[in-house]
Amino acid sequence: MIDARQLTKRYGEKTAVDGLEFVVKPGTVTGFLGPNGAGKSTTMRMIVGLDAPTSGSVTVNGRRYARHRAPLQEVGALLEARSIHPGRSAYNHLRALALTHGIPRRRVGEVIELAGLGSVAKKRAGAFSLGMGQRLGIAAALLGDPQTVMLDEPVNGLDPEGVLWIRNLLTSLAEEGRTVFVSSHLMSEMALVADHLIVVGRGRLLADTTVGDLVREAGGDTVHVATQDPARLRDVLAAPEVGIEGRIGSEELQVTGLSAREIGLKAAEHGIALFQLSTRQMSLEQAFMDLTKDAVEYHGATTTTDTDTETDTAESAEPVGSTA
Repeated sequence: MIDARQLTKRYGEKTAVDGLEFVVKPGTVTGFLGPNGAGKSTTMRMIVGLDAPTSGSVTVNGRRYARHRAPLQEVGALLEARSIHPGRSAYNHLRALALTHGIPRRRVGEVIELAGLGSVAKKRAGAFSLGMGQRLGIAAALLGDPQTVMLDEPVNGLDPEGVLWIRNLLTSLAEEGRTVFVSSHLMSEMALVADHLIVVGRGRLLADTTVGDLVREAGGDTVHVATQDPARLRDVLAAPEVGIEGRIGSEELQVTGLSAREIGLKAAEHGIALFQLSTRQMSLEQAFMDLTKDAVEYHGATTTTDTDTETDTAESAEPVGSTA
């Protein structure tokens, strides 16, 4: 379990993490989301003692990371896949880590096979592709068979097979009762694998919730309705929890808070003919963008052409030692 209490980190006048409080529980995959510069990587670095909090605290399984006698066996972390000696082979990199914690040689072989590195285990890690470097970093995170696994952008550089492997790996680790904490900018992957979400923006906590609840709070599914009598249908559907939008003079309405089935039954009950009744499901990405729209620190320049609109994405500019 990871427990953050009023966790704060400042770099001079820059506040990277601002009073974060959250608990990452075992047995679930918890997604850690936020725009570039939100403080995700700084938070993860504080969890494993690479950065010291300005104030507040964070513990793993009841202790600060540095207080664990064998930290690799408590929490396995991937924060930077390229943090390896480029002249060492993948096997020797893992073997060196194992020797620092008394981890047996056989475990090195196990994580090499688990990560799909068997055919390249004796090759220099410095020549690895980004995807193979990610696999090696994940193997290192799992080396101590830890109860807590923390991965920062683990699918970077992976091919579709690798993405599926990560997805299944995270799920299986949680099913074993481990604490799994993973950051990602890929909302589609988070929607598939995360049981819980912690969302931050400008260093502050924006949401501590589930995927389903976040989508529902953002408006949930929208039902598109077309009818010859939109004014009457509005009156029939009106309720405190129901949202109805539509342009004046238009036969089309956008309804939230009711399912297509409920709308169809109410319309039939009052003899209102419908021309169209369809549901547009809100994605996690849409809900995330809506939640974080006021917390985006690094905006890209937007260029509009006659045919489409393109948006350039700004890169993070957090202080040195932080990559969120």
